Amino acid sequence: MWQRFSLYDFRVIGHYLGVLLFYTGAIMVVPLVVALVMGEYEPAQRYLFSMGITLCVGSLMRMLRVSPGRLNRQQAICVTSFAWLIVGIAVAIPLALSQHFASVWDALFDAVSLVTTTGVSLASNVDHMSYADNTWRFLVGYAGGLGLIVVAMSFGILGVSSSTSSLYESEGRSEHVLPNVVQTARFILKFSTSIVAVAAIVLAIVLMIHGMGPMQSFFQGIWLSISSFMTVGLVPQSGGVSYYHSLTLEFVLMVLMLLGSINFALQSEVLRGRVRAFLRDTEIHTAVIWMTFGLVIFICSIAGSALLKGLPALMRSGLFTFIAATTTCGLQIVDSDQMITVFQSGLFVLAIAMAIGGCSGSTAGGIKLRRIAIIAKSAFETMKSTASPDSARIVTSYYHIGRRRLESSEVKEAMTVFTLFVLVYIIGAMAGIAWGFDAVASFTESIAMASNGGVSAGIATAAAPLPLKLVYIMEMWAGRLEIVTFLAIFVKVFVSIRPRKSWFKKD
Repeated sequence: MWQRFSLYDFRVIGHYLGVLLFYTGAIMVVPLVVALVMGEYEPAQRYLFSMGITLCVGSLMRMLRVSPGRLNRQQAICVTSFAWLIVGIAVAIPLALSQHFASVWDALFDAVSLVTTTGVSLASNVDHMSYADNTWRFLVGYAGGLGLIVVAMSFGILGVSSSTSSLYESEGRSEHVLPNVVQTARFILKFSTSIVAVAAIVLAIVLMIHGMGPMQSFFQGIWLSISSFMTVGLVPQSGGVSYYHSLTLEFVLMVLMLLGSINFALQSEVLRGRVRAFLRDTEIHTAVIWMTFGLVIFICSIAGSALLKGLPALMRSGLFTFIAATTTCGLQIVDSDQMITVFQSGLFVLAIAMAIGGCSGSTAGGIKLRRIAIIAKSAFETMKSTASPDSARIVTSYYHIGRRRLESSEVKEAMTVFTLFVLVYIIGAMAGIAWGFDAVASFTESIAMASNGGVSAGIATAAAPLPLKLVYIMEMWAGRLEIVTFLAIFVKVFVSIRPRKSWFKKD
């Protein structure tokens, strides 16, 4: 039986969502300052107005419970689940007031895409978007890549008493780099900020060498650094990465995408000098094998494209696009309109790459390579057991910061998540097909949304039907919560608000 949420539970959940909403409003001071410094007074008015609304609503929600206590596991999961949606709505307010979106729904789509680091945008006239709007978009992507709860824990926003492992784990993270979750969250924030800062300087220098002005290079260096390492997948130019015409910049972005898709726990091991633990890790082995195999297939599949003339262009475009897909970053070397024509024969490979995704405990989305490795080892164990005598005792192990025995609970969790992801991919694809879009493009688009991969097949545009946009919003949200949490919390809330049968019985 599902236990109902009480009114007290809803007040606690509302309080913590109000806290997150309040600080979301407070962070709007960053694009506000950028707008004032750059002389963009219209965006400044929008962010000041949006900040006022968000701070007021957040403050009212915080009053639902004056003295917050420790969250239990179910409350923590509910806070994490709805945080992505409630913050997405707040993020959409200044975007919806701009001239870059055809409707409020398009702005909400972009906001959810940013928070979940999907990176598919419905914005128009991106080349003339203000510094303030671009700063806001990439700042939100930075927080989404880290995880809203990780950021909140790092700054103590949710309070020490509520910083339990339930909040941390409900965001799709289960490993502690340091002894407790607060220290782990702070390590992830500091490490990511360091990488982004160093990469931003390198990218800014590259852009200045290629003739871009110092101020524009400074901002675009930061934006591109965040976009690649946090696997956000946005570019502040409508032409995508090809706008910059720089092989050096593309190389730096590929390195950042790969770094962002690696487990933070493994990166911590490397920083401590334990390189051997990194090299022996089963998930890293799986990543190398899969990426090598997938890249060869992808290059072969697009070799006949008339638009990619010569081996250098083929390898350059193919390598960048495949890495963007398999890390679920979604940066595109061509725009969405050209994606179908240039990589049409390789769309299926890109879809599989996004569906699998990067490493667990990273900024990447998708099913995750660790689960694929566990399922593969379980299948191998089953075959060995079938071929062995009845008296044989089969023990399967894998390496992840030490040798571990493969437990049935891990296999069950991996298979459950795998199955649910596949079901969501299929449902989203069927929605696209129902609205008359091509089957392969529909599957690619659905996987891009639910895996937060962002390599769009061109279906998600401002002209797309509103119901299909809503389906994609739900897919992005579900994919960021890794499906299980998403479904569980909806069942829990439905059970809690459903009227009791006894209410309709006559005395």
